[in-house]
Amino acid sequence: MRTKSLKKNKINVVTLGCSKNIYDSEVLMGQLRANDKEVVHEEEGNVVVINTCGFIANAKQESINTILGYVEKKEAGTVDKVFVTGCLSERYKPDLQKEIPNVDEYFGTSELPNLLKALGADYKHELIGERLTVTPKNYAYLKIAEGCDRPCSFCAIPLMRGKHKSKPIEELVTEAEKLAAKGVKELILIAQDLTYYGLDLYKKRNLAELLRALVKVDGIEWIRLHYAFPTGFPMEVLKVMKQEPKICNYLDIPLQHISDRILKSMRRGTTQAKTTELLQDFRAAVPEMTIRTTLIVGYPGETQEDFQTLKNWVAEMRFERLGCFTYSHEENTHAYTLIDDVPEEVKQERANEIMELQSQISWELNQQKIDKVFRCIIDRKEGNYFIGRTEYDSPDVDNEVLIDATKHYVKQGEFVNVKITGAEDFDLYGTPV
Repeated sequence: MRTKSLKKNKINVVTLGCSKNIYDSEVLMGQLRANDKEVVHEEEGNVVVINTCGFIANAKQESINTILGYVEKKEAGTVDKVFVTGCLSERYKPDLQKEIPNVDEYFGTSELPNLLKALGADYKHELIGERLTVTPKNYAYLKIAEGCDRPCSFCAIPLMRGKHKSKPIEELVTEAEKLAAKGVKELILIAQDLTYYGLDLYKKRNLAELLRALVKVDGIEWIRLHYAFPTGFPMEVLKVMKQEPKICNYLDIPLQHISDRILKSMRRGTTQAKTTELLQDFRAAVPEMTIRTTLIVGYPGETQEDFQTLKNWVAEMRFERLGCFTYSHEENTHAYTLIDDVPEEVKQERANEIMELQSQISWELNQQKIDKVFRCIIDRKEGNYFIGRTEYDSPDVDNEVLIDATKHYVKQGEFVNVKITGAEDFDLYGTPV
């Protein structure tokens, strides 16, 4: 008697990479749930879907290791099927099929209907905005566009995600309303490039108009902006940020470098002078704004002088939030034609130097917060602390506010006023008031 076919499949979705992948996994899980499938996120399941990242060498390696780990489980009989989707399989499908043939099927980033079919489900068009969120209940990512039209030399995203494609405002408002109905209070707007939003649909940069529509959604109290490209940034967004209390005084604007020579080779379409002026305009328009940026060190041809220019500029600009990555030489990108001539250990030393400088800046800025009161959202409890964030902090990447759970009780998912009593380089300590 065949018992295998009677077994009900439990689908485990495993997410690697960035917030955009988290969003895609949530959409996939929402579709599966609507098809009456049992679906979990990163728990035990006999069918596994791995949503991969293919952005840089480390991320690719993590994705490959994860695939190999589940293939081993399949060979051992603890998992029945393994499917792979996302950026890595979009970019390297033929290679992966050859190198890891024991995966049941590989899918690219735009093949959701086919993936669902392989999982015995139908793609339901009417499910706009329906997602099974995997983030804490108080915040969710809202992907406002897919793909990217920018020509940055080092970036493989257009190879994996295609051209920029904005989502219509009304669709995003519907999605925001559905999230708010589930108790989401904070929307984190994500895209490969927020700056470009609306150009394809409305023939103009329309981020400000989108924000004006989203602030009207009842229940949403914070709206946060992630990944805005500096060139062509629509300055009216700052006016909306100033006028609308729901929009966090926060902007994530990846700048990558500041040496003119490197910026030109990176094809960033800007200069040190223009970038500095843009940031000064931001600070003049919204003085209380927190700016987060990311930088790349060790790009081909980066000299000690280029690096020193970058380091001096970081010291001068005093970013509230900053992350630094070492350059990854990615095939089929424009920069791949250049010689990857900065040794790995030099790249790492430079990244460490930038982050040491930044941790000192962050420590000094955090000291200024002591004895001040901030409105915080409480994300979770960890050990003896409730962990919250101010409007100036995004989940997973920025400062956290720690409240001693042995002395105070606060409700997860709620807003609380917290007086800051102590500060380290990336953590604040406080008591509810």
